[in-house]
Amino acid sequence: MSFDRSIKIAPSILSADFADFGREIQAIEAQGADWVHVDVMDGHFVPNITFGPPAVAAFRKHVKTVMDVHIMISPVDAYIDAFAAAGTDILTPHVEAGPHIHRTLQAIRGAGMKAGVALNPGTPAEAVAHLLDLTDLICVMTVNPGFGGQKFIDMTAKIRSLRAMIGDRPIHIEIDGGITTQTAPLVAAAGADVLVAGSAVFKGGSVTNPAAYGENIRAIRAAAEAAR
Repeated sequence: MSFDRSIKIAPSILSADFADFGREIQAIEAQGADWVHVDVMDGHFVPNITFGPPAVAAFRKHVKTVMDVHIMISPVDAYIDAFAAAGTDILTPHVEAGPHIHRTLQAIRGAGMKAGVALNPGTPAEAVAHLLDLTDLICVMTVNPGFGGQKFIDMTAKIRSLRAMIGDRPIHIEIDGGITTQTAPLVAAAGADVLVAGSAVFKGGSVTNPAAYGENIRAIRAAAEAAR
C-alpha cells in the first residue's frame, strides 16, 4: 500500500446483503470504492456479534483493493495472527480494548499488516499521542461502536487535534460512523482522508442495481473533496 492523503471511500460491508457478500464486494469495488471496510464485533467489547477470521478470509477472495478490518473485540492479541492469515491489509483495534496497546500495535506490524488504532467518541486524541510512530491509521469513531446506521457525533475538534499531532507522519485519519454527503465535508475539512460509509453507500442499490452504489460513492467523495 502506498500512502497519500487523497479522499478514500471505504464502504462498510456491515450494510451489505449478508447472503451475497462476494458479489456485494465486487460491486462496490467496480463502482469506485477505494477500500473495503470490515467491522468485526465480539458481543463483549461492543453489544453486537458480526464476523471472525474465517469470514474475513472468505471476503479476501473477493477484495481486490484494500481490506480494512476494524476489530471491536477484547482481548485483541490472541487473534492478530488469525487476521493476518485471513489476508487483512490494515488491522485496527481500539485503544480502549486492553492495557497494552503499544505491544498490540507492534504485534500487528510484526505479523505483516498495517496497524491502525481506533478511538471511541469519549476518548481524547491525546490517548494516541505516544503511539504515532507505531501507527499507520487512526480511526475516529463518530458513533458509539456496535451498530450501523447511527447518528453522527461531531468529532471535528478531535480530528483537527490529531491532524496537528500527526504532522508529516504517513498516518491516515479514518472516520467511522454516520458519514453522509452532509457530514463528509465536516470531517474532510478537519483533516480526515478515509471515510467509512455503510448505509450511505448501500442505500438504493443492490448487486442487481450496483449503479446506485457508484452514485452514492461519488457523491460522498465530491462532498468531501469540495471541503478540503
